Amino acid sequence: MNYHIPMCTLDEGQLGEVVGISLNGHIRSRLADLGLIQGCRVKCLQKSFGGDIAAYLICGAVIAVRKCDAARVSCRII
Repeated sequence: MNYHIPMCTLDEGQLGEVVGISLNGHIRSRLADLGLIQGCRVKCLQKSFGGDIAAYLICGAVIAVRKCDAARVSCRII
């Protein structure tokens, strides 16, 4: 299966490849500066108790991303 899911739905420990980003403005450029671009691999490391923030491993750095922003990043499960 080769379908796309929002990055926020990756389970802890699951690896995905970014296939699309539908963010705009400052948040898009900030995440791009941190390495979140199309084709990069992301791994969900941990989700907060409430589920609003998750830690992702992106290009060797751990980055916390809000669920509303991660929902606008499409991934393919690896």
